[in-house]
Amino acid sequence: MAANVFEEDDEVIAQINVVPFVDIVLVLLIVFMLTSSLIARASISVDLPRATSTGEAANSTLNISLDAQNQLTLNGDPTDLDTLGAAVARASWEDEDVQAVISADKRVDYGSVVQVIDVVRTNGVKTFALNIEREA
Repeated sequence: MAANVFEEDDEVIAQINVVPFVDIVLVLLIVFMLTSSLIARASISVDLPRATSTGEAANSTLNISLDAQNQLTLNGDPTDLDTLGAAVARASWEDEDVQAVISADKRVDYGSVVQVIDVVRTNGVKTFALNIEREA
């Protein structure tokens, strides 16, 4: 007495299956999160120093870059040390857990990088990371 598999039901399914929709939205969210952090860094040409070991990626809100001509940028916008200090102070006041990622060209003077680190630390950012390119 096997059940008839080919028997058709005349009932209309009145429910919406949202699982595929949620899957698609989560994939789009992940793609957006991965590409949004690369957009700001890709617009600034910085030749990063290389290292064989890297730490874990920082979840940053402040992307600070020094290019080969010692031009300072904050999140892709040109700035100077005084304006950087004010922006960092404002960001740390709004969110005490704000993090900074400092990217410097390998030809930049070490003293310039230390000045940027000093501005970041004195204006309330507790954690920062130095961006490097991993050596293969």
